[in-house]
Amino acid sequence: MNVRDLGGLPARHGETRCGALIRSDDLSLLTGDGVAAVRKIGVVRILDLRSRKEVEARPGPFAGDPIHCHVPLLADVLAYDPPAWTYAPMLDHNRNRIAQAFRALASAPEGAVVVHCRAGRDRTGGLIALALDIAGVRPEAIVADYARTAGADPAAMRNTLDHLTARYGGATAYLENAGVSASELARVRRRLAPGGRPTSPRSGRSATPASPPTT
Repeated sequence: MNVRDLGGLPARHGETRCGALIRSDDLSLLTGDGVAAVRKIGVVRILDLRSRKEVEARPGPFAGDPIHCHVPLLADVLAYDPPAWTYAPMLDHNRNRIAQAFRALASAPEGAVVVHCRAGRDRTGGLIALALDIAGVRPEAIVADYARTAGADPAAMRNTLDHLTARYGGATAYLENAGVSASELARVRRRLAPGGRPTSPRSGRSATPASPPTT
């Protein structure tokens, strides 16, 4: 599987915290041991960005579980043709959906959050890039992480970040204009803060670091 912890990435004031945010592809591919590993590390939210039809066809082992949060990042029928060299149209045409997914990440309680779609590249890559940018991760590190995914062209993410800056003024402005609040941005920033621990918007308590599940 395409799964990795997003800790250890260079940010403005150190490195992103391990055990806070994990990216993955389709969790329906998990073995029994993989499912047990997710339970063991204390994943508190699985943010599933797949479409309704994809979830119905392959619901996966966490369907119906309280930790499963289904937020389709794209409409079932796209109003544009996705180009191979950038995710700019995805950002432009899906601002409300992306904002909803970001708020689902921000509202997660303390513990590890897994973000996934089908391949763990396009939809997951776009949302993760926004979260990392908010956390102060350097653009070249966001591109490098994206490039670790099978089939990913680093130029596509580089072009996407350039578009995000040129058209919207960066991730913060993009998300704020889409309706994400300053407090929600701050919670994601704290979750990934170097040397910190994700805090619950309800309790403010710190979480225990986690490791990504194995297959």
